[in-house]
Amino acid sequence: MSNPILLYDGVCGLCNRLVQFILRRDRKAIFRFAALQSPLAANILSRHNANAADLDTLYVVLNQNEPNETLLARSDAVIFILNHLPGMWPIAGFKLRFMPRWLRDWGYGVVAHNRYKIFGRRDSCPLPTPETRARFLDQ
Repeated sequence: MSNPILLYDGVCGLCNRLVQFILRRDRKAIFRFAALQSPLAANILSRHNANAADLDTLYVVLNQNEPNETLLARSDAVIFILNHLPGMWPIAGFKLRFMPRWLRDWGYGVVAHNRYKIFGRRDSCPLPTPETRARFLDQ
């Protein structure tokens, strides 16, 4: 499997915290990142008939540019991320899989709808550190 790509809202405080959370824990550096506002994300999402203007959705892209390219959205993306982090996080991902998708996505939607109010909104995407710059594909 090629490196999974996390497509996130680059101006969302919660999304940026999630990226920082992953960077701190992803010791094998498997995840790559791109803002939903980037041309790369627009290109990927168009291949899957997903709306690039829908900033309420977190995506994970598997096998980018391969015939078996897959796009995971919302709670499925979160579960994939949890399952690929070290420590106890895969247990949380495993438990979430037993909840019906409609319920997981409903909870995801509640958080996504209120994320700017709770976590804030930036005017632009934060710049990655020199150590993590190579993992961001939309620079």
